[in-house]
Amino acid sequence: MKKTKQLLACLVLMALGLGTAHADYTLNLMKGVTQLSNELYDLHMLILWICVFIGIAVFGTMFYSIYHHRKSKGHKAEQFHENTTVEIIWTIIPTLILVGMAIPATKAVIDLDKVQDSEMSIKVTGKQWYWEYEYLDSGVHFESHLDEASEKTHRVSTMDPHNVPNYLLNVDKPLVVPVGKKIRFLFTAADVIHSWWVPDLGWKKDANPGFVNEAWTYVDKPGTYRGQCTELCGRDHGFMPVVVIAMEQDQYDAWVKATLDKQNQKPDLSDQTRNTLMAKGESVYLKNCVACHQIDGNGISGWFPALRGSEKVTGNMDQLIGFIQAGTSKMPAFKKLPDDELAELITYIRNAPALGNNVGDEIQPNKITPKWDDDE
Repeated sequence: MKKTKQLLACLVLMALGLGTAHADYTLNLMKGVTQLSNELYDLHMLILWICVFIGIAVFGTMFYSIYHHRKSKGHKAEQFHENTTVEIIWTIIPTLILVGMAIPATKAVIDLDKVQDSEMSIKVTGKQWYWEYEYLDSGVHFESHLDEASEKTHRVSTMDPHNVPNYLLNVDKPLVVPVGKKIRFLFTAADVIHSWWVPDLGWKKDANPGFVNEAWTYVDKPGTYRGQCTELCGRDHGFMPVVVIAMEQDQYDAWVKATLDKQNQKPDLSDQTRNTLMAKGESVYLKNCVACHQIDGNGISGWFPALRGSEKVTGNMDQLIGFIQAGTSKMPAFKKLPDDELAELITYIRNAPALGNNVGDEIQPNKITPKWDDDE
């Protein structure tokens, strides 16, 4: 009796806990904010209730038979080998059930691939460990990295993740889409297999090197929707989130214009103070270098060399510029960095206390282009 009371008390506490946490935690499939996610949710619920009905019918019949035909009531087991009528019934009924489940499921699978008649297209490229987005219709093109606050916090043991909003689920540049428009996505990868997943959209899609996968969405409701890479893609797999911001068409048009203006803007080659170069350089380092060379510059023994005390980093500056731009077999070429970001990065890695270097010099953005703009 005491154990029964304890069990009931535990069940009550669990029910109360689930009730208070309902806003953040649910056992059911989420409904999402797109046409496809709602269709998949409806399919899920249909299949779920069919399974519930079958479970009640099968186990109800089984428990009824066990209880009401037990030996203590004088019942004896029937001795027979086959019953053609029963076999026909239990073949036809499951067949009808499976057909009834297959029809809406097939429709949903077909709808998932209906990328025709899309009103805009976005190419998504997975890279270790960030996403690259290219709007094929407007020319907008950018990379999306884990936000700086999350990047610092997960690498420094003394920092508290609870103080970071949307910890590990925020990015520096989110993907922006308009509501009420059919959008086609093209997925590929530059290195290993990644998988792009935003639960509110209702699907996920693999990004494979050398292949292009397609998907589409039609977002009904403005808002911010978060997801992650769901394919184990290397040591920093857990640090490449996806953030999608859906907005009204007029707001989206304004965002495209502002983004294109900034994208087409030439780098700022004016002189900067040492403090400005160092502060901006840290951001460039966290976005492009920290995954391999680490927050303290010690690298990873046998894999990625240390920057702390490195002669290549603290030595001849012109050689360091060329090395970063050219890359190696293990390090990608960073010619993509504009001159201002490259100057900021070099100043930072040569002088950052966090990396254990203090050369005491700096380089201005206008000192890089004349020497190293030779790749045309």
